[in-house]
Amino acid sequence: MKQHSGMKGYDIVVLLKVLSMAEGWSSSDLADSLFISKSKINESLNRSKIARLLSVDQRMVHRNAFYELIVHGLKYVFPTQAGERAVGVTTGHSSPILKAYFIFEESDQYVWPSAYGKTEGYAIQPFYPEQPLAALSDQLLYDKLALIDAIRAGRTRERNKAAELLKEIFMARYGTIIESRRITTKHQ
Repeated sequence: MKQHSGMKGYDIVVLLKVLSMAEGWSSSDLADSLFISKSKINESLNRSKIARLLSVDQRMVHRNAFYELIVHGLKYVFPTQAGERAVGVTTGHSSPILKAYFIFEESDQYVWPSAYGKTEGYAIQPFYPEQPLAALSDQLLYDKLALIDAIRAGRTRERNKAAELLKEIFMARYGTIIESRRITTKHQ
């Protein structure tokens, strides 16, 4: 058995992607969609298996354990805080999935610094450099990553709402969240 050398930030993103992939996915599918090398994907899957976040056959994420890690551990294992002003892709409370729930100044937005974004805000470092591109290519992945950033860097009410929405996604009720967000946004 391989030694576990600690989780890497992109391991979280790999697990989030596996959660939403159809049966029959391959390491190449993950590598292509996340802009991570196939060897790093395989190492990531192995670390997650050793951490008991992924089944022995590396095909199924243990949702409860992974959710528990995200809500109770990520802010300690992968801490973050708002940094310098930057242009990038919105995340945390500023992201589309959370924006309708909170009132904040446009100048208080959080972003992943990236040439792919157009919004100015305070920088939140992504788990790996290509994360903004991968997120912009997959709305569900983007929403999950933005919720995780709200848990890692947000205030109490933002963390609580993000945890609630993430649980809904993990319980496969993503469509309901999106529809209720549309309704809430239309009535404001």
